Amino acid sequence: MSKKEDKSQNAEILAELTFSFLATCQEKENRLAEQHGLTHAEFRCLRSFGTEECLNNKSIAERMNLSPSRLTRIINKLVLKEYIVREINNTDRRNMCVSLSGKGKQIVQLLNQSYLDIHTEILKDIDESQHSPLITAMTNLLSALKKWGIKV
Repeated sequence: MSKKEDKSQNAEILAELTFSFLATCQEKENRLAEQHGLTHAEFRCLRSFGTEECLNNKSIAERMNLSPSRLTRIINKLVLKEYIVREINNTDRRNMCVSLSGKGKQIVQLLNQSYLDIHTEILKDIDESQHSPLITAMTNLLSALKKWGIKV
């Protein structure tokens, strides 16, 4: 097999693996969200906060790759569930500061721990000698995706 054919075959395998990987990860997140009474979009929105105290709606929409109107609906639901608080900017009413409430901080902590527990379980099914190479390969893949301007 020529190098060109080999590269093409590797690209085909990588394409199929990433497609399956993404679908499986999304299903994992859907199940985790459902266990906590959240939609997948609400789960992603809450997890987007990380350690930041306050985010504006534009930065959340960019992180989640959503339109502002779709994000507003998600935020409205999270406000009703008392997970987030929003403060409208008096000088620009289209811009708001969104932050986690005390209840929101608790659920995010629980979601983060559940997410970590799932990945701990996943690693149990992979030979320990493969953990470091797996993380290196995934880091390299993520870096390559970012070079293509793909947001994560």
